[in-house]
Amino acid sequence: MSEFKSDIEIARAADKKPIQEIGLRLGIPPEHLLPYGHDKAKISAEFIASQRGRKDGKLILVTAINPTPAGEGKTTTTVGLGDGLNRIGKKAVVCIREASLGPNFGAKGGAAGGGYAQVVPMDDMNLHFTGDFHAITTAHNLLSALIDNHIYWGNALGIDVRRVTWRRVMDMNDRALRHIVVSLGGVANGFPREAGFDITVASEVMAILCLSTDLKDLQRRLGDIIVAYRRDRTPVYARDLKADGAMAVLLKDAMQPNLVQTLENSPAMVHGGPFANIAHGCNSVVATSTALKLADYVVTEAGFGADLGAEKFFDIKCRKAGLKPAAAVIVATVRALKMNGGVKKEDLGRQDVEAVKRGCANLGRHIENVKQFGVPAVVAINHFNSDTDAEIEAVKDFVAAQGSEAVLCRHWALGSAGIEDLARKVVELAESGASQFSPLYPDDMKLFDKINTIVKRIYRGNEAIADKSIRDQLHGWEAAGYGNLPVCMAKTQYSFSTDPNLRGAPTGHTVPVREVRLAAGAGFVVAICGEIMTMPGLPSVPSSEKIFLNDDGDIEGLS
Repeated sequence: MSEFKSDIEIARAADKKPIQEIGLRLGIPPEHLLPYGHDKAKISAEFIASQRGRKDGKLILVTAINPTPAGEGKTTTTVGLGDGLNRIGKKAVVCIREASLGPNFGAKGGAAGGGYAQVVPMDDMNLHFTGDFHAITTAHNLLSALIDNHIYWGNALGIDVRRVTWRRVMDMNDRALRHIVVSLGGVANGFPREAGFDITVASEVMAILCLSTDLKDLQRRLGDIIVAYRRDRTPVYARDLKADGAMAVLLKDAMQPNLVQTLENSPAMVHGGPFANIAHGCNSVVATSTALKLADYVVTEAGFGADLGAEKFFDIKCRKAGLKPAAAVIVATVRALKMNGGVKKEDLGRQDVEAVKRGCANLGRHIENVKQFGVPAVVAINHFNSDTDAEIEAVKDFVAAQGSEAVLCRHWALGSAGIEDLARKVVELAESGASQFSPLYPDDMKLFDKINTIVKRIYRGNEAIADKSIRDQLHGWEAAGYGNLPVCMAKTQYSFSTDPNLRGAPTGHTVPVREVRLAAGAGFVVAICGEIMTMPGLPSVPSSEKIFLNDDGDIEGLS
């Protein structure tokens, strides 16, 4: 049974098919796959362009309750559902994000699923994979270098050194780099100024790659990046520095989606990786759109809970790409619901039906929120061995009272055989035509009103609060023609509030907006709320301490 094997041991024993065989199942000829070894490949831009006239399959979003240390298993469920749909005779593709090195060596772990519902090669996926993140990091930092170089050689664009807004990035959790000073050391090194690093998954270049439709659109968006302002407050764009062409060259291969497979040889497209707590939390538009042309069902995920990932999937990705999801799956575990009901992690193995019922308030809020977008939802109870029948029934009864259905899923232990019931329910919802998808707010709503709408309708707070300087900044962007952009909330993933310790379904709180950033190339405005950081830190005992090469040269400790 899977409980006696680690995720990486299960992945290492996988019976993988040659990637060309996986491609042929989707109708991708071998000449349109650019192989990276035997088990992963990029899909050519030419093939993607040739599919644009085809009819779309049905798009299924997998989201979750607010994450807890108990674990929810959203990616595991996404992968399992893709396998389950194929098992019951549907042609399905899994579309997920690539893994960031920061969480791998930090606390959260990888992003390939778990147990017998994984995407392989798991170790490659969770490390360097096909180099996409390195390309994004390099393109981003090329722009950083060009800004300081331009200032050094006379600053013909009149950049106000105090108003350089473009920060550097790296794909690692390193709190020491959040705030730095650059160009120290005298005249030869330029003009000293304050700067800082974000993690690569928070980069606007990452968001641009994930929202672009092709290389031409990519270069246009890169050129639209605002990097600084002049003394008269007029913006300086990446194209003003002639950076967009070189950046697009660095991203040429990274723009192509990666094709891999699940443990059961279902096709999986793994591409892009913005976090949902500090970015928009969805895999690339080009991967999702291509998969929809090739399959009956596309199962994708959005990061963290539905208050962040699903909201951004609907309000940013679907709005920008014209996608219309047919159904949503909300993942919950009995353990996580007990934590939301006040149980400590060390006590989660004991039956506590009343705690489950209290914690279901968090699940109920997410069900209501998803339905606000007009998308029918089903709850997936990701099974743990410690779950009791009474606790499971409490969840099912609660969800039924909300007008939805909860389905017990055992895909972690049994693979696709353990998730057939959910697959059939998803097909039922998708085929019913019940989805009446609509974003939460209109394009022409004022920017701060969009923030307030999310706070009130999704977080159930009283209001968003912000200093006059932040409101003035938003008004300035509206006057400059950016008022029709959606907003991307950067907020703790652990709570509907900005207090990560306030679990359950709080109401009446305020959401302080401490900073706003204009991502003109990506096409959204970021509102940074509470204490959330765009460069995370490592925990006191990082996961890197248990990652090593064994005597056979195999990787151990990845999860």
